[in-house]
Amino acid sequence: MHKVKRAIIMAAGTGTRMQPVTLETPKPMIEVNGKRMIDTVIDALHQNSITEIYVVVGYLKEKFAPLTQKYEGVTLIENPYYDTCNNISSLYVAREHLKDVIILDGDQIIYNPEILDPNFERSGYNAIWTDSHTDEWVLTVEKDIVTKCSRTGGEKGWQLFSVSRWSEEDGIRLKGHLEAEFEQKQNRGIYWDDVALFCYPSQYELGIRPMNQGDILEIDAIGELAQVDDKYKAYI
Repeated sequence: MHKVKRAIIMAAGTGTRMQPVTLETPKPMIEVNGKRMIDTVIDALHQNSITEIYVVVGYLKEKFAPLTQKYEGVTLIENPYYDTCNNISSLYVAREHLKDVIILDGDQIIYNPEILDPNFERSGYNAIWTDSHTDEWVLTVEKDIVTKCSRTGGEKGWQLFSVSRWSEEDGIRLKGHLEAEFEQKQNRGIYWDDVALFCYPSQYELGIRPMNQGDILEIDAIGELAQVDDKYKAYI
């Protein structure tokens, strides 16, 4: 068994699909039904005794400063590449903290803190089984190992969510692969998840941690935000 010792929260993006709300507020700091999205993530981490937390910031980075006052153990890491590169750049700037780590997006709402349990047997992603078609990334799992990932969606598979755990060994491996892609190959237009799932899949044996519908909510666009919190219907 492995155990998560630290967390990296990705929060550097511009959130263009959430405009105009994100013109003055970074997406993770948006309040939904009285609570900011990133607060649900940090609070859930704390409930699982994960208090060493690195938040990668970029767009409107100054807005995140109150987090370091509210939560002991939160450190901000600036991503100077956020507006020119994909999110591989955010994990690249936080690569020194990849051992025994849980990686999450800051712009999601955690409803069930149990999904962030720090104990894990195999590096990999939280996922929800879907029988119906989804346009989100879908994992194929055979004998508890991820054998394939579809970027274009699918059905009767495990829908990937932005919560993943990495052992010390796999974290060191991921760090090396991030450096190879970002520094040597200048491959800066990809998602960081592409590194293990598509660039070097044979060098990882990833698993999944099953979740249930309702455990977590990812909000991608202003319309979805308005469905969850009525006060944003004025922006539609």
